[in-house]
Amino acid sequence: MKTILVSAVALVDRDGRVLLAQRPEGKSMAGLWEFPGGKVEPGETPEAALIRELEEELGIDTWASCLAPLTFASHSYDSFHLLMPLFVCRKWNGTPVSRENQALKWVRPAQLRDYPMPAADLPLIPHLRDWL
Repeated sequence: MKTILVSAVALVDRDGRVLLAQRPEGKSMAGLWEFPGGKVEPGETPEAALIRELEEELGIDTWASCLAPLTFASHSYDSFHLLMPLFVCRKWNGTPVSRENQALKWVRPAQLRDYPMPAADLPLIPHLRDWL
């Protein structure tokens, strides 16, 4: 089974809310909510992938020094295994806007379970709630 490395980030605003993005129609797991991020390309670090993905998907800029590693997910789907480090970021330039037709929502940590998420994301929620 192929292993895919994906970086994800919990963007945390001044009010302690976390940004979730809804997977758009046409993508696998469409309609589910997830932490922003994306695949790590060959030769790229997880932090560099997040910096690139945040600019591409949300139009914001951040730096590796602002990405704090929190935990990771390791989950087997039917056709691949996902390894996903989760970083926390509280500092960025710009205002997150949807650039890829995904809905965005700022969510209080206690309400994260109210949003349907991919199976790999679910174990990350308690770590994030405890940390915030």
